[in-house]
Amino acid sequence: MGVFGMPEWMGQGRWRGGLRRSLVLVLALVLTSCAIPQLRAEDRLFLPVTVELLDVYNLPPQDFAGTTVGGLSALAYDRPRDRLYALSDDRGRYGPARFYTLSIALGRGEAGQPRFESVKIDAVTPLLDTEGNPYPEGSIDPEGLALSPRDTLFISSEGDVRQSAPPFIGEFDRETGRAIAALTLPERFLPDDPDQPTRGVQNNLSLEALTVTGSSSGAGMIEPFRLFAATESALVQDYNDDPSQPLNSRFLHYLIGDDQTTLIAEHRYPLELEPTGAVVNGLTDLLAIDLSGHFLALERAFGLRGVQVKLFQLATGGATDTSTIASLRGDGSGSAPIRKQLVLDFADTPLAVDNLEGMTLGPRLSDGSQSLLLVSDNNFEGDRATQLILLRLQM
Repeated sequence: MGVFGMPEWMGQGRWRGGLRRSLVLVLALVLTSCAIPQLRAEDRLFLPVTVELLDVYNLPPQDFAGTTVGGLSALAYDRPRDRLYALSDDRGRYGPARFYTLSIALGRGEAGQPRFESVKIDAVTPLLDTEGNPYPEGSIDPEGLALSPRDTLFISSEGDVRQSAPPFIGEFDRETGRAIAALTLPERFLPDDPDQPTRGVQNNLSLEALTVTGSSSGAGMIEPFRLFAATESALVQDYNDDPSQPLNSRFLHYLIGDDQTTLIAEHRYPLELEPTGAVVNGLTDLLAIDLSGHFLALERAFGLRGVQVKLFQLATGGATDTSTIASLRGDGSGSAPIRKQLVLDFADTPLAVDNLEGMTLGPRLSDGSQSLLLVSDNNFEGDRATQLILLRLQM
């Protein structure tokens, strides 16, 4: 017999039951006494991204191979060759449409912090059409640049609405600068009237941002990869003149394969509210940071309060496909937008930033961490340097 005359198996069962109840009580007390961080659902959408400002290099105004170096609006780092490609947004006034090849050397400062040691222009490559001819002056406004997994360059042009030059996204040979092919843009991006358009990109607020993601599968085979592009500001049909409402850019997602290019989706990208006194406000570049729909986005405004630049992380998961929505004016017709999280407001740093328009993942730093490079467009003002900014990216 067990305890107090009960069968032994009954006493053991009651003892085990009491033990279980005691353990549950202790666990509950422990949990309630601990401060458990509360995560918002929105926070789970984003990666733990931080950036650290390390250095700035001012590239002085100069000429190179018969061109004026300036208007640098996009960057792409070629890791195997350890070279940096910088796209000029010159429409043909100071040389042909072109990109530069730069070599950069990174070292350490007195405190051991990574810094620029030197930046050198090695070459300039004119952009040519599919026939191998230079682009006529004013017919192209290069703004976005990305190095693809098949070792070509994708370049976006804002075009010029007033000159009836349409925007485009083209693929170019990296070595010769010759155009290979162009992506098909939806008709809603193409202005219908140069004088009074009712649809399409706004002049000089067009396809500014461009990035790709994907990698080679080896053995000479290239797997399909993704290309993303976005307008600097709202399309004509999306524009809202209510300053209390954010403007919406359109964000394009392409799948690119050997034989076919497909527009997968389009999303709404809500810009920050235009600062008081701003003359220009918009998205200047995108950078894919993983294969799961996370990006960095660079927004820039300038006007009476000078230049203001913010770096955001984007999460595209859950964003509505807006390709069938005629207008994104106001609330975007109820569409779920791309979500944004502020990573860095340059107003909170000691650096007086200039007109930042391009960014790329750069070389690894000496401690193995990832660098992030930004570049400013000096608008070909002769007394204005081009800023190259070095940051450490952690995520």
